Amino acid sequence: MVALSSRPGADDVRIARNALPRVRRYLQDHPENPSIVPVVVEDDGEKLVLPRAALELLAGVLAHMAAGRGVSIVPAHAELTTQEAADLLNVSRPHLIGLLNAGEIEYRKVGTHRRVRADSLLDYMRRDDQRRREAADELSALNRELGLD
Repeated sequence: MVALSSRPGADDVRIARNALPRVRRYLQDHPENPSIVPVVVEDDGEKLVLPRAALELLAGVLAHMAAGRGVSIVPAHAELTTQEAADLLNVSRPHLIGLLNAGEIEYRKVGTHRRVRADSLLDYMRRDDQRRREAADELSALNRELGLD
């Protein structure tokens, strides 16, 4: 797992805040080039070619850094310990074990230890987000029906 485990320093936050609008603007202004993005390194003028997905990921990383938050990047195929998976979900390890035992998240056993694939964890997070959005939509609809807006 690649991680910026502590909060970024003040200089990093300032640099991220300055860079983020430029990266977002580039992505917005150049939608015609969906797969690659040329990047020029200022000090030597060297041109790098990056996948657009990498630049989109960079925009997300910069947004978190600009807000003073640390960032973790996990490859989709990585296997996580239950503690790492719980940390990514921001839940307790016992709660995660309950989700695993309930079949909410796929895992495999290595001896007596459970390993959670990052892509299984991300699938769960997407499903959970969708359930929350649907519940919020239902509550909003109920509020409108009852005239509580």
